[in-house]
Amino acid sequence: MKIALIKGDGIGPEVINQALKVLDAVSKKFRCSFEYQEVLMGGRAIDETGVPLPAETLYICKKSDAVILGAVGGPKWDNLSGSQRPEAGLLGIRKALDVFANLRPAMLFPQLKSASSLKEEILADGLDIMVVRELTGGAYFGEKKRVKTENGIKAWDTMEYSSYEIERVTRIAFSIAKKRKNKVTIVDKANVLESSRLWREVTGNVSKGYPEVEVSYMYVDNAAMQLVRNPGQFDVILTENLFGDILSDEASMLTGSMGMLPSASIGAHKTGIFEPIHGSAPDLAGKDIANPLAAILSCGMMLKYGFNMEKESNAVFEAVNSVLDNGFRTVDIMQPGMIKVGTETMGSLVAESV
Repeated sequence: MKIALIKGDGIGPEVINQALKVLDAVSKKFRCSFEYQEVLMGGRAIDETGVPLPAETLYICKKSDAVILGAVGGPKWDNLSGSQRPEAGLLGIRKALDVFANLRPAMLFPQLKSASSLKEEILADGLDIMVVRELTGGAYFGEKKRVKTENGIKAWDTMEYSSYEIERVTRIAFSIAKKRKNKVTIVDKANVLESSRLWREVTGNVSKGYPEVEVSYMYVDNAAMQLVRNPGQFDVILTENLFGDILSDEASMLTGSMGMLPSASIGAHKTGIFEPIHGSAPDLAGKDIANPLAAILSCGMMLKYGFNMEKESNAVFEAVNSVLDNGFRTVDIMQPGMIKVGTETMGSLVAESV
């Protein structure tokens, strides 16, 4: 399998290097091979090439079977214009690879229940939610404009969707639900937004092809409340780009640390993007304290959703679970009586456990 590596900025290179240790262990155990090619994107790309997403990076990513991506950005580049910021590279690569479905699991490892921001009685049944977020449409990609008016500057971002865009991500969400608990909650704002009303029409039509899947609808403001009130009611949450960005971050904090959560962005073509959801955290860079487990679990998602390597993916998850069972913790998930380890040691422990 050919994998493009975008290690990124801040702690990105550190956590991705640990994930590669684990992939090397998977390669040895299951006799499979991965070929890596490192390319530039984000702040480092700006420094070295003047743009956040060089053409060469796109070319290599399109030829690869998957992209492993570290975090990009940081205060160093905050004063650049929107199209020149590191984050513009993220939007650009998602669009170019046509990865229209972002999979964001919010899963609470039982060993870390006390680290959650929720009371343990609310988490009694555990937490295992998959947020499926449409990734290449909506307000992030619609028309953006500013004009001067007699009342000052007026600005707008257009939230727009086609039935085609909605249908294709809905089919992915329902397919995932069939492998889980056959339950999908579709989150929108159909009492106000015309685009949300279209979402209801299209998802309703698609759902007829999945009679075994239970479907419900929820307004986004209520969904935000229910996530902290009773998260156990959710299995698969399907929603548009802006709402998904917000809700998936909220769901991630229920698990205790963003350093534990992976993500996958997949689409119509073979090349998906697999990345930890945490930021570049430049204040942590080079200190051997960043949690690499989200990056490691992102590679586990790559094995499952990118390469259909189920047993190899399970081996990564089981290795992380075993290391946590043995009491090893990075500083962000440290608990009394546990063993604090750094980035490098955590990566080595998971690789050894594989």
